[in-house]
Amino acid sequence: MSPELVSILALVVLFVAGTVLPINMGALGFVAAWLVGMYSLGLTEREIIGGISGDLVLTLVGVTYLFAIARNNGTVDLIVSAAVRSVGGRVALIPWVMFVVTGVLTAIGAASPAACAIIGPIALGFAGRYRISPLLMGMLVVHGAQAGGFSPISIYGAITNSVMAKNNLPVDEITVFLTSLLVNLVIAIVLFVVLGGHKLWSQRLEDIELDTEPSDGGGGGAATKTVVETPTRTRLADQVITLLAFAVVAFVALVFGRNIGFTAITAAVLLTAIFPKDQRDAIKQVAWSTVLLVAGVSTFASILDKAGAPEAVGIWAASLSTVLIGALILCYVGGITSAFASSTALLPIIIPIAVPLIAAGNVSAVAVVAALAVASTIVDVSPFSTNGALMVANRPDTISEEAYYGQVLRYSVIVTAVGPLLVWAAVVVPGWT
Repeated sequence: MSPELVSILALVVLFVAGTVLPINMGALGFVAAWLVGMYSLGLTEREIIGGISGDLVLTLVGVTYLFAIARNNGTVDLIVSAAVRSVGGRVALIPWVMFVVTGVLTAIGAASPAACAIIGPIALGFAGRYRISPLLMGMLVVHGAQAGGFSPISIYGAITNSVMAKNNLPVDEITVFLTSLLVNLVIAIVLFVVLGGHKLWSQRLEDIELDTEPSDGGGGGAATKTVVETPTRTRLADQVITLLAFAVVAFVALVFGRNIGFTAITAAVLLTAIFPKDQRDAIKQVAWSTVLLVAGVSTFASILDKAGAPEAVGIWAASLSTVLIGALILCYVGGITSAFASSTALLPIIIPIAVPLIAAGNVSAVAVVAALAVASTIVDVSPFSTNGALMVANRPDTISEEAYYGQVLRYSVIVTAVGPLLVWAAVVVPGWT
């Protein structure tokens, strides 16, 4: 059996096993990389380990460490409460507050599931109290996370841009970010209209401050605490300095082209040195499972590359009637796979597969990558994904778990069936010549 076929079969087994078994897909990626690398490609273990993306691992550690500090010192609380006050208590705007705040959190480095875990209970608590559609509120949280998820200093953005650079593709950080932002914003607007958001304009929310912790400490039906909180001057200073640190990290990384991982972890270390008491557990909150996931999958992605699997799939897709059809197929491959697996794990694999397709036709490389990235992440509304599952777990008491699960499942089927097609039509087709 040819090495490329062996590696592709291993990839299928990896995703199936990672979906049905409670095993980190990164750990599976390491196993697959070791077995395929040694026994199909004849690589040494040192050569296999060389496939780990140190730059990407450092970025994940840095941005999630910095975000943990922001969560510990109340900066996240400050962002949420300020956003709610900014809409003057208008209930109709609360879903959009949740959309924006979740997007801001992922844009500054929060893992998408982490942002959804923080904002989801708050949002769905509001949904139960003010008779807002739980599906509307929950899905706006997830789409908000995806909207901000491809900023240049975000986890998805760092992965995508790193993989593009590694495969000698033109890197356009802003285009990929704006594509995700606009697609998810349009979906959110459609949801708001279809699910009755316009009926909320007569309701108002007066003088309510939010605490980010669910009041019952449990899963389903978590209600939001309503508290009046006056931060101390010292705590407010911590939060302002933390916000300034985020701004500096973004400025240094984007303007001076410095490594985001190094800049983020430097900022985190400085904040910990300045405010040591509040940051004792911050290092424990680094997304270590995500680090393992990305390290393992990126290692296996390098094995796929050495085996020639991306070229084989890309050449097959390019051999179809047109390059456009091949791009559409890859968008659906990314979307369907990601609905049942990790988007973070999929991105380092699906983008290299598109390289031969891009080389074979007159199509914009940035457009294809942006479409693949968005098609592979808008399906995270699925209840089989972490984000969708978090929304189901935190449903309000006004709806049963079975009913809400059914709503989320039906919606995710629609997104998976239609989303990749619409993204392809809006992003790839205009860039084809």
